Amino acid sequence: MSTPTSSHTGAAGEHLTDVRPPEAQRPDTASSWWSGRSGLVVPAVMAAFSTYLLIGALTMEIPEGTDFPGPTFYPLILTVAGYVLAALLTLHYLRTPEHPEELSDRTWRTHSDWSAVVWSAGGFLAFALTLEVLGWILAAALLFWAVARGFGSRRPLFDISLALLVSSAIYLAFTVGLGLTLPSGILGGGF
Repeated sequence: MSTPTSSHTGAAGEHLTDVRPPEAQRPDTASSWWSGRSGLVVPAVMAAFSTYLLIGALTMEIPEGTDFPGPTFYPLILTVAGYVLAALLTLHYLRTPEHPEELSDRTWRTHSDWSAVVWSAGGFLAFALTLEVLGWILAAALLFWAVARGFGSRRPLFDISLALLVSSAIYLAFTVGLGLTLPSGILGGGF
């Protein structure tokens, strides 16, 4: 015997609702444990990448007499962060699966923001092409500004000021703090 359902409008204009239990209202979503959990692919890829980083960091040949933090320090930080994010995402998708029919009732739609893609990709291309000439500080500031512009920021003076501050701090952290050399470009007296 089937459960009666109705979704037509009554005589007085009231809307009659579906009286089936929530599991029966969704077609075939309650039949499989995997239903609504396709997002588990993202933490799986993140965990695989973190494992790749971990293997690379553990098998890296470190020269004798290397001071702390050494070349494996930052890859290990990224590995731990990747594993933590993968675990949190896995927990999220296990606890609250996302069924497409539930998401379609929302008022927003997903779409590609091609302007953001073009600004971000163009900024990265400009960064890659001008890194040796402009140096890290200016090229990274250009990249930051392009990404901020792509994501809708309309404050160019603030964005470029913040970009120069962040890229300078990163330059100092790598050159002074870690003893690594980043390209100095025209600010360093030549290219």
